[in-house]
Amino acid sequence: MEVSKELTDRVLQLIHSPNYQPGKPKQLASALKLDAEETRELKRVIKWLAAQGQLAYGSNHMIISPALARGNIDIVRGSFRPAVGGFGFVRPNSGGTETEAPDDIFIPPGETLGALYGDVVEIRVRGRSNRRGNGMEGTVLKIIERSRRQFTGSYRLENGESMVYLDGVPYEAPISVGDVRGLPVENDDKVVVEMVEFPDAQGKGGEAVIMEVLGSSKNPAIDTIMIMRQYGLPDAFPEAVIDAARAESDRFDDSKVPAERKDLTDLLTITIDPFDARDFDDAISLKHADGRWTLWVHIADVSSFVPAGGPIDAEAYKRGTSVYLPGRVIPMIPEIISNHMASLQPEQIRFTKTVEIEMLDDGTVTSTEVYNAAIRSDKRLNYEQVDQFIANPDDARKEWGEPIVDLLAHMYNLAMTLRKRRLDRGALTMDMPDIKLNLDKQGKVKGAFLAVNTESHQIIEEFMLAGNQAVATWLDDLELNFLHRIHPAPERRKLRQLQQFVKDIGIQVDTLESRFEIQKVLSTVAGGPLEHAVNFAVLRAMNKAIYGPHRDGHYALDMQHYCHFTSPIRRYPDLMVHRLVQKIIDKVPTPDDPFPVLLRDGHHCSDQERNAERAERELIQVKLLHHLKKHVGEKMEAVISRVYPDGLNARCLKLPIEGFIPITALPNDNYRYERRGQVIEGHKELNRFRLGDQLTIQIAKVDVRERQLFLSVIKNHTVAREGKKTPVKKPGKAKAFGGTSKTGTKKNQSKHARTGKKNKTRRR
Repeated sequence: MEVSKELTDRVLQLIHSPNYQPGKPKQLASALKLDAEETRELKRVIKWLAAQGQLAYGSNHMIISPALARGNIDIVRGSFRPAVGGFGFVRPNSGGTETEAPDDIFIPPGETLGALYGDVVEIRVRGRSNRRGNGMEGTVLKIIERSRRQFTGSYRLENGESMVYLDGVPYEAPISVGDVRGLPVENDDKVVVEMVEFPDAQGKGGEAVIMEVLGSSKNPAIDTIMIMRQYGLPDAFPEAVIDAARAESDRFDDSKVPAERKDLTDLLTITIDPFDARDFDDAISLKHADGRWTLWVHIADVSSFVPAGGPIDAEAYKRGTSVYLPGRVIPMIPEIISNHMASLQPEQIRFTKTVEIEMLDDGTVTSTEVYNAAIRSDKRLNYEQVDQFIANPDDARKEWGEPIVDLLAHMYNLAMTLRKRRLDRGALTMDMPDIKLNLDKQGKVKGAFLAVNTESHQIIEEFMLAGNQAVATWLDDLELNFLHRIHPAPERRKLRQLQQFVKDIGIQVDTLESRFEIQKVLSTVAGGPLEHAVNFAVLRAMNKAIYGPHRDGHYALDMQHYCHFTSPIRRYPDLMVHRLVQKIIDKVPTPDDPFPVLLRDGHHCSDQERNAERAERELIQVKLLHHLKKHVGEKMEAVISRVYPDGLNARCLKLPIEGFIPITALPNDNYRYERRGQVIEGHKELNRFRLGDQLTIQIAKVDVRERQLFLSVIKNHTVAREGKKTPVKKPGKAKAFGGTSKTGTKKNQSKHARTGKKNKTRRR
């Protein structure tokens, strides 16, 4: 049956909208503002979508989304995603198209059947628990399809049997690998195994075969390979992809500006990137005259070198994103393109998609134009150089010249105006700093630090946000389908929990249902011992940013129109938006993709991004733990970052890593956990441990395989400063009462240590 693509997309957008109220075709026609002829077509579209499983009929013939229809369905299939603590979520399938993340179904601990990340499972939905999202809760009945069968682990010969303890899975028992004669494998070597039989729900009885011996776990280079295998990250590009990239390179001519591109090679242009950056995918030009700004955001035109549907494109889609591991980058697109043709190198003609934005002095946008251009970057700068310039602008005049210095001064003034304008409207800035490692030539950790978001970073951030918002606003005004960067508003339940948390630690607030109130809380703790804990709590209250075709806006940025456009070298959604822009430039009659296709692509790109983030965090944790194995027994300064009924998490100051202090490692006492105040307190003086307290700790144990760091307390300086004189006694047996449950067990210590290691950075 032939149906209108345009009307089909509009119907799907409506029923997937978070504000959609189920109605009959007549109500849908009214909501969509259809005329009589379009209303007749609407009925045909509804029947077709129902047959495709992309909408459903509810009671009294109401038109509802498949997610709502599942309320009357017991058995559902979908993709499983585990979470720390033994529970997980299932994203249900519907008519071959996955639904949005808010419809995920909660799977309690003990009811996951041992499912792993990405496994397709069948579950029984048993009602609403109001735990999360739509409140649906279920039990995994069986695992339909495993997302992967290869895992990494540590080899051990135990009682004459060859066993492997798998990395990054919830199985505590080892996996049998049978006869390994002929393999060069020794105890504690890291190996890659192919699962033959997965363990049962209790994690026992699994069998596998060794596919690859990576080598000694003492070799720091093995860490990276191990994480790559564990998260299914690709290594080299297939030969067909490299050949296609070489062919594009042979066709590339940077000696002149093509006639179809706007020639901006005489426009003063600079790039600002990390000092060790290899590819440069954005550049900036800026002019100010007569009370108006003209900002040019130049983005490498990757789409001109990556034909849709070709081998480079297929591999880029599969990868979804570049992955930035310590000491190694896994690019989305071959380096021939990303580090050469699409890299905006100084003094080279390079092709861009340029967003030209005109603004008033206060940052109000008055016009936007997007077009193909050619630029020639005049100067490559790094963040450190720009920070030094901001501190002492006159020092750079002789070296860089007046035009560059004046441009940087203009950039700083406009960027700070845009930043203040965003924050004044209620935008949130609660990102957790990225952890950066200093590695030696062998890949061992020499040191680590938190990357600070300095003013030079903020300049580029503001201009990239302006470019992304301008493109999204333009495309939304054209009423086209494309992948937005969506950040849904937090659920009221989570905001109430956050509100209670900040009250518990002594910050008085009436409500946190306003961004301005959250801003006040973040400002209150900025620079103090509670900053890390509160920022983390705010992040946990937020939903994850995802890619999708819905026009739901970005909560944290307070932007109604937002997409990712500025990094097509490393993010596939940006490349998709670039292709849509090119179709508009080429005046293709129907330039956008169908809503269901974008829904699928959004899920894929979101999943790949999340997988890359998890791999990066885990490798950083592994390398830091390897480093700390040599420092067991050493003392460090730390701050209590989280308080649980059975222990504490403390964040070390010398190295950016968190460790767990089980209640059994506290001085001998009877302890109680008080949610109000976020404190564990005993009867004896000085035996009180609160969120934000400054400690001297000792490294007690390092467990690399379990990704855990255990600490013990030497002294609580915060309590000591408050006038207490009784010294902290040496750690001994602890008893718990007053709301503390099963403390000190290995299982509970493990759970909270894992919880503590996740330093999540919000990717906008």
